[in-house]
Amino acid sequence: MLKIERCAVMNLENAIRGARNPLNSWGRMDSGYDEKGNYVLGPNDLDLARRLARAGSDHRKYLRQIFVSVDLTGPLYWWKEFDTYKVGTVANSCSTMHKIHAKPFEREDFSHDRLDEAGLAALDTLIAFLESERQKFAADKNDKQAWHNLIQLLPSSYNQMRTVSLNYETLINMYYARRTHKLAEWHTLCAWIESLPYAADLICVKE
Repeated sequence: MLKIERCAVMNLENAIRGARNPLNSWGRMDSGYDEKGNYVLGPNDLDLARRLARAGSDHRKYLRQIFVSVDLTGPLYWWKEFDTYKVGTVANSCSTMHKIHAKPFEREDFSHDRLDEAGLAALDTLIAFLESERQKFAADKNDKQAWHNLIQLLPSSYNQMRTVSLNYETLINMYYARRTHKLAEWHTLCAWIESLPYAADLICVKE
């Protein structure tokens, strides 16, 4: 399970202007803002952006200046793979250490969309135990054993929300490295990448 919320794409205007710096071709810029405040690439700028995007990472440095901010909620087992992308990303996560006891545990706190009946039964048993330990710790913050039981038994299917900042160049790397991955969460992320402004022209560039 992967939930994607509150996405914003920023700095497209400045990135395109910077792409014209090497040839001082700013006079050919033909982009502008529409009535909704979205920056819309004109034919000249879009043609240049496409050509540079397909010319390779040395030529498409401007993509590193198109910024994306998004809230992603996914299981810890998926975040472990996401964390391999350390260049061009920043993430602030909800804290399990400080807030794991703040609310009752329930099935929806965990990614379970691919479990069978036996798997769901095992998950429900674990949830019941975690909830009993959470209640102990909520009643007595000095009960360190209950807290350790929570932290060390928390399964990797536990969903965590992070606010992530990255850029279009990083999204190219993610898209082509993970679009055929066996984890469903990566397919969800790649479908979201395809939906971003000008993704077909600037991100999905290797076909």
